[in-house]
Amino acid sequence: MSTSQELFGIAVLDDYQNVALSMANWSVLDGRATVNVFNDHPSDTDALVARLQPFDVVCVMRERTPLTRAVLSRLPKLRPIASTAPRNASIDMEAAAERGIEVVHTGYSSNPTIELTWTLILAGARNVVAENASLRSGGSARQRRFEGRAHPFTY
Repeated sequence: MSTSQELFGIAVLDDYQNVALSMANWSVLDGRATVNVFNDHPSDTDALVARLQPFDVVCVMRERTPLTRAVLSRLPKLRPIASTAPRNASIDMEAAAERGIEVVHTGYSSNPTIELTWTLILAGARNVVAENASLRSGGSARQRRFEGRAHPFTY
């Protein structure tokens, strides 16, 4: 492509941690697309539409920016939306499909054994099972545990 006007425009939304450009190899887009990363979040619909109108592709990192029917209907250049999760409640999938906008997602890597181990460690350290059982039976384990003596977090 010979001019920047012919390049695809890609918007990456809600990268408040400034990690999007370091988490993938964007160099494959050199000469084919320009990537603009947005760290802030416009809550006003008109401001969001004005920001996204020049872009062909929108990448959403979180469910923070709603891509509603009202927003999608005002983005005539938009073709694909890429999300970092297989399901994204902030995207109106029906409106996207009606407009021919394909919604795709990136892969997800999980380490459930490690996550479960830490969950169990934290649950044990915070007495989650006893607290949950007490709440379900109408009481508070913490209240009964410290009746008649000083609360350990009282200074």
